[in-house]
Amino acid sequence: MAEKKRRTPAAKVAGPPTTATRPRKAGTVTRAGKAAPAAGAEPAAPAPPAERADRSVVDVVNADNEKISELRLSPRVFGVRVNEHLLYEAVKHHRAGARAGTHMTKNRALVSGSGRKPWRQKGTGRARVGEIRNPLWRHGGTVFGPRPRDYSYALPRKARAAALRSALSQRASEGAVRVVDGFPVEAPRTRILKAILDKLGVEGKTVLVDQHPTKNLVLSGRNIPDLRVVSVSHLTVYDVLDCRNLLVSQEALQSLEERLTP
Repeated sequence: MAEKKRRTPAAKVAGPPTTATRPRKAGTVTRAGKAAPAAGAEPAAPAPPAERADRSVVDVVNADNEKISELRLSPRVFGVRVNEHLLYEAVKHHRAGARAGTHMTKNRALVSGSGRKPWRQKGTGRARVGEIRNPLWRHGGTVFGPRPRDYSYALPRKARAAALRSALSQRASEGAVRVVDGFPVEAPRTRILKAILDKLGVEGKTVLVDQHPTKNLVLSGRNIPDLRVVSVSHLTVYDVLDCRNLLVSQEALQSLEERLTP
């Protein structure tokens, strides 16, 4: 058999430059919608990044919303990296402890009804049955129903502290933390505390944190909707995340930073 001749590829003829290598004229618009720079012109410098507000410095105001001084938040408490999984675990721990756990169903020993055998075991043609309270019958007992139980469980102390630092850092970066010099409520009157909140411009869910809330402050705040007055020792991750405004007294802020600084 005659050997087949192999075809050699023809040499490519050099042609005009393609559009990928052809230089564009100055002023032409590219596919991205930007004008091509003129030949020999220096590339434009990138735009400087927009200045961000320093969230670590907050104003300390009084009850009349007048600025008294400035305060720098501790970066070890209000400037840590947010751990979302730790926040989830802390919120789940709080909600589990808040469950009542009073659910219950009646089994065959608790449901009402006679314990007598309805008919004899054999000879009737019907299915054998021992009592009318058995779970197969209507109005019978429930098998493996829920029983009263405690849903709370222990979360490590260091995990709780780290989760609270993450929550405070997230709210501080959002600008939700406000520091107030104090909450002067001389009498248990709702209108006194409501006037202070109106001067501060607080709207929506608010958590008011004080070192040792007085009885007048607690009684004045319990009748205001969407307001929760808590002590700094009872502040939880759920309280910090479930509010729009976090009002902290200057004394409570100092105690919070001392307790949560690792």
